[in-house]
Parts: sequence; structure tokens; C-alpha cells
Amino acid sequence: MNKKELEKIKQKALKEHIPIIMDDTLEVIKENLLEIKPKRILEIGTAVGYSAMCLCEFLAENGCIDTIERDEERAKEANENIKRVRVQDKINIYVGDAVDILPTLNEKYDAVFIDAAKGKYPFFLKQSLRLLGRNGIIFADNILYKGYVMSDYNKHKQRTAVRSLREYIKEVSENPNLETQILEVGDGLAISKINK
Repeated sequence: MNKKELEKIKQKALKEHIPIIMDDTLEVIKENLLEIKPKRILEIGTAVGYSAMCLCEFLAENGCIDTIERDEERAKEANENIKRVRVQDKINIYVGDAVDILPTLNEKYDAVFIDAAKGKYPFFLKQSLRLLGRNGIIFADNILYKGYVMSDYNKHKQRTAVRSLREYIKEVSENPNLETQILEVGDGLAISKINK
């Protein structure tokens, strides 16, 4: 892995205000992944490929990441970035809407990282649970969404996103097969582990 190129990609994304995984969020995910040594990771929301490239480091030997990106331009840029960092043998990008792609997948994944359309988080959760292997783990990023989710925020503009994120938290908290923590790192991270 070419760490220098990865750092350049990170700086460019920050400069262009492209949402990428925050360092403290990545640190928490890393701790969890090092424990389970995942063979397969599913990522929902590729953007420029930065998080997938970071997560590559924690894969078991010969492991791989499947990542889904709706925006064709972003997916193209992510592909180029992945080649620059020399991890193209570990990352596979599906281009299209996760709502259409997820139901067609039948692999079993050790970990799922959700970081895409906030309004679709409950749907992503349902699909993630279907695709998760034994002892699997789901990370949902931006779960507190600028603090709106835990406040009495009700403005029209973000209402659907906030409502969906609240629904996601309720579902993972009440699911008897999941052990969930909501952490205030980055913009909020929900970690749900299968506990059966």
C-alpha cells in the first residue's frame, strides 16, 4: 500500500469538502476490526475510495472489500485512487444505487460499513443483517448527524434523514440479536455486533 498517495487523496478530499471518514472514527473501527480480522467487508458509500483503502489494512490475508457507489464520477475517481494506492486487488466497486445492488448480493460479510444516504439507513440495516456472517459487526457512520438526531430537531430540510437515523438507532438498540454502542466520535458511530 502506498501510504504517501493515500495521504494525498485524503488532503485533496478535505480541501474539496468531500465527506471522508474522520480519523477518530477510523481509529475506533480499526480497534474492532483488528479483533475480528475480517475476510470480507461490505461498504455502502464509496465516495473517493478513501475509507475502503484505509479499511484494507485490517483485512485478513487475501481478504477483500466490496463497496457500492451511486455516483459514477465518484466511482471512477475512487477506481483511479485505488490503483494509485496499489490496493486494486483488494477492493471491488459496484457502481449503482445500493438500494438496487444490495438485494442482489449473497456473500457473507464479516463487517459492514454504512456511510451513504442517511434516509436509507433502515433499509441498509435490513440488508446488512441479511448479509452478515456469524460474529459479524456493523458500523454506521454519521449516526448522530451534527447532533440533530438526539435533539428535538424538526426542520423540514433534514427531517427525513433525522427520522431515518432515529429509526436505525431504535432498531439496532431493540434487536435482541445485536449488542449496540452509540459513540460520539466523529459525527457519531453506531457499532452493532451479532451476539447470538
